Amino acid sequence: MSNSADFPGMRSSPARRRRLRPVRILTAGVFALAGLIFFTSFDTAKGTNIRTDDSLLKLSDLIHERSRKNGELDESNGALRKDIEALAERDDGSTKAEDDKLAELEKRAGTQKLKGEAITVTLNDAPPDATAKLPGYPEPQPDYLVIHQQDLQAVVNAMWQGGAEGIKVMDQRLISTSAVRCVGNTLILQGRVYSPPYKITAVGDPEKLKKALAASPAIQNYMVYVNVYGLGWKVEDNGPVTLPGYSGTVDLHYAKPIE
Repeated sequence: MSNSADFPGMRSSPARRRRLRPVRILTAGVFALAGLIFFTSFDTAKGTNIRTDDSLLKLSDLIHERSRKNGELDESNGALRKDIEALAERDDGSTKAEDDKLAELEKRAGTQKLKGEAITVTLNDAPPDATAKLPGYPEPQPDYLVIHQQDLQAVVNAMWQGGAEGIKVMDQRLISTSAVRCVGNTLILQGRVYSPPYKITAVGDPEKLKKALAASPAIQNYMVYVNVYGLGWKVEDNGPVTLPGYSGTVDLHYAKPIE
């Protein structure tokens, strides 16, 4: 004889109902959880399209605005520091020899203006639709078409090796604690953000600076990408220029052990 499960029209036994109850409870719980997730997402979005919210699109504008304000604060800090130094020199009772020695140290530290013959190197991204210009090279990956941190560092290092007396990256003077860092395709230098093209200016003997650039293995590697994929590279003689003095803080910050 067949049991009641063989006949769809018959009621299930109490035992079968008990076996199905946990499944029904689990199903109800899943729907309740889904409803909670939908409600939370709606409450977070507040009726806006999360994928196209203008506030997210304006993040880059906010970064550049903060960068501009940092630049203004640096200039203000530099002006105040000059006033303080002028007052200190007037009242410190130092001799002329001591003042001259201090001025020479400030010049070497990069906190004072520097005038002299200079060259400028300009680096720029390749066109986004660039293809390999020479046979035997693969079609470019996205990384091949943008300026990287090591490219900027290679130019700066070569200029120092070529006897540069002072270097300016974009509109900022480099000092011994300056760090040239890139995040994505933007340069972050001393609290300010820059986009390509990047300009690096060095005061020194132009011929020696150019020879140091040409002799750098890192720049020789970069020039392959210039010739094959169209990365930007330009070296210009500037004649006499005046580099600004570094106007940011010179305090060193470092980690301390927890006591």
